[in-house]
Amino acid sequence: MRIGFQLNGSPVSVEAPDDLSLLHLLRDRLGFTGAKEGCGIGECGACSVLLDGQLVNSCLTLAAQADGREVITIEGVRGPDGGPNDLQRAFIDAGAVQCGYCTPGMVLAGEALLAKNRRPTRAQIREAISGNLCRCTGYQQIVDAIQVTAARREEGKANA
Repeated sequence: MRIGFQLNGSPVSVEAPDDLSLLHLLRDRLGFTGAKEGCGIGECGACSVLLDGQLVNSCLTLAAQADGREVITIEGVRGPDGGPNDLQRAFIDAGAVQCGYCTPGMVLAGEALLAKNRRPTRAQIREAISGNLCRCTGYQQIVDAIQVTAARREEGKANA
């Protein structure tokens, strides 16, 4: 079947079998390798992408479900200069990036949360990232990075 969707702001049209996961379409067919296959059963969040702004496990999402929709992968999250955006920079500054396997999913979980809630509490941040497993950081630095970004974005709006 032919699938057409917006991928990181650009139109994509690709032929894919009915049973192909969005994860494998992105990685194997389109070369977007930021989403990783960790568990393959939707428990680790390493495959997270945004589908119409909602965080989804791309390993459990059929590629056909992206038809006519917008998909954002970690490759589509960047600052105005093309480098890391403010949340990605906060992850780096807070030491929330260690082995890096979970980082794309964690960043996308943070972006999904901040799009809905400009001033999340630490408990709300923990809930938002609860579908993403990290074996390296202990989560404190990840929560810190999201919280700092929320405060800076809010401060930037107040100063604008």
